[in-house]
Amino acid sequence: MTSNNDPDLIYKIGIGLIPKIGSISAKKLIAYCGSAQKVFELSKKELMGVPGIGKILADEIVKQKVLPIAEREIKFIQKYNVKTYYFTDPEYPNRLKHCEDGPIILFVKSNININFNADKILSVVGTRKATDYGKNICEEIIGDLAKMGHSPIIISGLAYGIDITAHRAALKNGLQTIAVLGHGFSTIYPSAHKNTAKDIVNSGALVTDFESEAIFDRKNFLQRNRIIAGLSDATVVVESAPEGGAMITADIANSYNREVFAVPGNVWNNYSKGCNLLIKQNKAALIENATDIEYMLGWKINDGTKQKQLIINFDSFTSDEQKIINLLKEKGEESIDVIALITGIPVSKVLSSLLNLEFSGIIISKPGKVFALKS
Repeated sequence: MTSNNDPDLIYKIGIGLIPKIGSISAKKLIAYCGSAQKVFELSKKELMGVPGIGKILADEIVKQKVLPIAEREIKFIQKYNVKTYYFTDPEYPNRLKHCEDGPIILFVKSNININFNADKILSVVGTRKATDYGKNICEEIIGDLAKMGHSPIIISGLAYGIDITAHRAALKNGLQTIAVLGHGFSTIYPSAHKNTAKDIVNSGALVTDFESEAIFDRKNFLQRNRIIAGLSDATVVVESAPEGGAMITADIANSYNREVFAVPGNVWNNYSKGCNLLIKQNKAALIENATDIEYMLGWKINDGTKQKQLIINFDSFTSDEQKIINLLKEKGEESIDVIALITGIPVSKVLSSLLNLEFSGIIISKPGKVFALKS
């Protein structure tokens, strides 16, 4: 977490405010220059020498006037005790670090020490026009997860319908919940959910990557939805029309190689057609209850019994498989792309090696296409 008195905070906030500079370009600039501050110090000619930064983006950077806005933002976060998580901070959500377009900085309002890197985090999304069926199944799934001994953090977007149902079900069952906003902290949208937002601050967190004065705007929700999908192990779609924000969040989750689950519904109900379509197109696994989620994600209750240490006979594995085993021993767990990058093994061979290791009982597959040695 970045201190609100960090002298570099003005640049860390400012770079995300420059028009046409998204998080991907900002990360490239910071990596090339060494810090956010140095980005602001480069000339147009120097900026054009940065890979992927052409004349148009270089123009935007040199003519920017965002630092006064960033300075005003610092005063706001100091006044209202808003926490900031820069993408290189150790406490920045690990799951978001694996997302290329993850936010440069997150603004967090919370009265507790929320752990964004908790073992179990679940996003629950759906239509704003939820039916009684959708609300009931949402409440039941979250309630049953708590009763089964799991304590997942529940993430949603504070919107009408399924979102607010998920937040309130989490609060009711003593679970932490995170609301990701599509605007800044100067307001709460919808205003009808202000009281629930206050409860969330005391039992979870409000999160946004928008500066405090940013107002509610529909175009902001694509940006908001990538955080909902990126923060979690899996996204559950409870009810959705064939087009809508929940379907976009599901697509984003799939692009991040995260698990997506959908609750099936009445084929004549428009707000079940989206879920049914996700299942039909193999973009989501069909779930009916909390037990399905527990099984799909491999969530188990630790009964305190001591497990036998895994003994590996290296002679029975290929050189590629041995490289992967050694990497997982060192790192604990890694995604397919990272395994291929570090070991230098082509992705196609990594996939076949992982499959053989999984069949041999050496490794396990975790949410987000991440692999680890079996304990």
